[in-house]
Amino acid sequence: MKKILIILVLSFMLCGCNNKETKTIEEIMKENNYIIVDVRTKEEYNEGHVVDALNIPYDVIENSNLDKNKTIFVYCKSGNRSNIAYNKLSNLGYDVYDLGAFNEIDLPKE
Repeated sequence: MKKILIILVLSFMLCGCNNKETKTIEEIMKENNYIIVDVRTKEEYNEGHVVDALNIPYDVIENSNLDKNKTIFVYCKSGNRSNIAYNKLSNLGYDVYDLGAFNEIDLPKE
């Protein structure tokens, strides 16, 4: 009985109970209705960033007034700060995706 309960709980976790349509990053980018935000420091941003990314440090991102009609992609150096920014923006009602670490992102960089 315990094994059945564990299987049911894991099934619900994997399936989710979210009615929001899930799109891939590629699909969202094809629609061209997104903003990429580098949540690192200005100095880190100046050393290199994703093309067209805005630089809004994670510790002030909740004051940024980003367009809520656009999907927001966030990233940082290792994924820690982008996760914090993701949580802040999610709590404010943004459609946001955490791209994680800058060096692992497969997008054009400058």
